[in-house]
Amino acid sequence: MNLKRKVKFNSVKPLGCLALGCVTVVSISPIVLAQTQVISNKSRTTLPHQQFQLAQMGENRDEERTRFIQAADALYSQDKFIEAEELLRKLIKRYPKYAVAHYKLGNVLFRQEKAEEAIAAYQQAIEHNSRYALAYNAIGMVRARQGRWQEAITEYQKALEINPEYGEALTHLGQALWQQGRRDEALVSLEKALSIFKSQNRLDQTYRLEQLLRELKSDDDPSVAYSRLFSG
Repeated sequence: MNLKRKVKFNSVKPLGCLALGCVTVVSISPIVLAQTQVISNKSRTTLPHQQFQLAQMGENRDEERTRFIQAADALYSQDKFIEAEELLRKLIKRYPKYAVAHYKLGNVLFRQEKAEEAIAAYQQAIEHNSRYALAYNAIGMVRARQGRWQEAITEYQKALEINPEYGEALTHLGQALWQQGRRDEALVSLEKALSIFKSQNRLDQTYRLEQLLRELKSDDDPSVAYSRLFSG
């Protein structure tokens, strides 16, 4: 098997749950959806903070922060990264030690191809929450995108030290190990990730990873399989 072939990164979406195991918001309130729709109807020259207000009457800190994160996620899902960045920076200005906001900002910056700024944001998240496994995994993904595989492996391993059952980090670790020609280690990591996804009843990830493993074990060129796995 030719282990020198490189995985193609065509479209890694770091805020998506498949890629980074994002902090999932179960639902977005009608108020948030209405406010983000107002933002989306404005031109990109209009700053979101001109439309999205800070603390509303009777709203506590947690409610306010959740409202901003929901709105940023909604904008992100519409590929409105500039608007999402503006909201998150406004939230960080008000709550500078809020690790989730720094992490989400890193995701938005990554999607804008601002790799080093994204890493700085992830590092800020870790500074305020040293056990932020999502942020370590995210740094690993940025380094992998740059082809800096050993650095990526180090970050994935940090994430797994915090959460050994982190399926996405195990998947990404397997990918990076494969790139370095460490086939057996890569397959062990991917098989463990598959077991975790099955136990969590994550059917889509289970199917995709099963498909990838079949192709890795039978095909001399895994790049196509990897491209399919990480393009969602």
